[in-house]
Amino acid sequence: MKEGLRQCAAWLHTWSGLVVGWVLFFVFVTGTAGYFQHEITRWMQPEQPRAQRLTPMPSANAMLEAALGRLEKVAPDAASWRVTLPHETLIPRGWQELAIRWEQMPEPGHDFGATSIERLNALTGAVLPPQAEPRATAGGSGLYRMHYELHYMPYEWAIRVVGACTMLMLIAMVSGVITHKKIFKDFFTFRPGKGQRSWLDAHNAISVMALPFFLMITYSGLIFFMYSYMPAGRDVIYGSGPVERKAFFQELQEQTGHHHLPINRPAASWRPLLAAASTAWGEGRLATITVEHLKGKPPEIILGRAQGGSVDFWSPPTLRFHADTGAALPDEPRPGGSAGLTQSVTLDLHEGLFAGIWGRWLYFIAGLLGCAMIATGLVLWTVKRRRHHLCSGRESAEHFGVRLVENLNVATIAGLPLAVAAYFLANRLLPIELSDRAAWEFHTLFAVWLGSFFYALARPLIRAWIELLWAVCLAYALVPLINALTTDRHLGRSLSAGDWEFAGFDLTMLALSGLFAVMAFKVQRRLTPKQPVLPDVQEVLAPAKRIDQVSGKGIA
Repeated sequence: MKEGLRQCAAWLHTWSGLVVGWVLFFVFVTGTAGYFQHEITRWMQPEQPRAQRLTPMPSANAMLEAALGRLEKVAPDAASWRVTLPHETLIPRGWQELAIRWEQMPEPGHDFGATSIERLNALTGAVLPPQAEPRATAGGSGLYRMHYELHYMPYEWAIRVVGACTMLMLIAMVSGVITHKKIFKDFFTFRPGKGQRSWLDAHNAISVMALPFFLMITYSGLIFFMYSYMPAGRDVIYGSGPVERKAFFQELQEQTGHHHLPINRPAASWRPLLAAASTAWGEGRLATITVEHLKGKPPEIILGRAQGGSVDFWSPPTLRFHADTGAALPDEPRPGGSAGLTQSVTLDLHEGLFAGIWGRWLYFIAGLLGCAMIATGLVLWTVKRRRHHLCSGRESAEHFGVRLVENLNVATIAGLPLAVAAYFLANRLLPIELSDRAAWEFHTLFAVWLGSFFYALARPLIRAWIELLWAVCLAYALVPLINALTTDRHLGRSLSAGDWEFAGFDLTMLALSGLFAVMAFKVQRRLTPKQPVLPDVQEVLAPAKRIDQVSGKGIA
């Protein structure tokens, strides 16, 4: 390496970031929206009522007795019963009402039986009527899934494309740290109005600001699909067919040999069990009560704590008791052991499921910083390359390549946020009865995104930046306005009712509109050429007249 380690790392950083930058920007934008996917889905289904917390709340024992009485009536000799007590939930986020769930004994040749769910009135135990079906929508989960499914692409291909881009991003970050030996010093340096230097300062500052988050989110994203990215070890031992893969995952999760036997109402007294849960987790933390009987084991009562408060989100603590005697049973070993726990914690860190409202806002802001990091890196490359061509007199030699990258930057950095705003607007403007309505929301998003690329091609580069940024500002400002015109869930009503999910969405749209307005104003002021002020003719000629007077010559 004649050029040295830092020069080679700089080359690697530049090209590993550029070739996948547009895909990574799409991944970060849609993935960042996923931290509020449940709130987005609720906004996109305004017909869905908001569950209200009861005050005062009935005792857990009374609600449990009512739920078990209903289960005895509708599901005798079922494979399992589950009672969900009212509590705050994180998936979906909100208030969980009293509900029961049961699984019928599986048919011969099947592993699982049919399941059914009912909601109960916590005060009376009466069955609540089914909720009205809300409008069809892809919701926030659709945006979240797009950051690894990419849409319009086979699933297996999509996750491999995203995996390759994620690996290149990890390389870009590590090589970036090597390149900038004064990276933490540069973090406190920003020189505005300096062209390429300013873009580099912004890129450095944003990158360092959330560098631990970027490293965590990139590495954990690779862990998500590690069996797809590194299948050789599994396929050598188990085989590569679907049956062999199923056997692998069953053994990994220790699901083999578990067959349910019919159950009935437990004979154990419930009060000591509920008291044990309150002692272990605190009042009101008991979320689920499951009754099941696995072949070769005693009938069990499993008490589950409400999710949250731990990065091991998908495996909340449980207490196990004998269903007939009420005696405490030992904890079962965790499936997968320490390796399974490590993977679960890593995935929970990636999705931020354990975080409360403020933690998710920190994730959201860090995700926006990731978008800014990628955007500034893409723009920095074009600014540097354009300046290099101008200085060397070779502007036309690679004009097509530079111009293409510049158009892709405009269509991605300004066009993709515009397309996301169009996705929200389509939810309100498309007919409710439209067939395949959720798919048309996606079609709208990608149509607007593609249209922004052609718009960037048709317009001068400076005008494309300015006009599309103002279009994004207008689109996000229209979202709460169109919501107020098409539904009765406008911002004023949401604020007065204390519905912060609806109000928070509208306020976030207005905040994003303001952010893009600032960006559009600064870009317009920076890029719009200033008209030169023509000096007065006499001022131009004055120095020449003075010289001629000294030399004794006049001006004809």
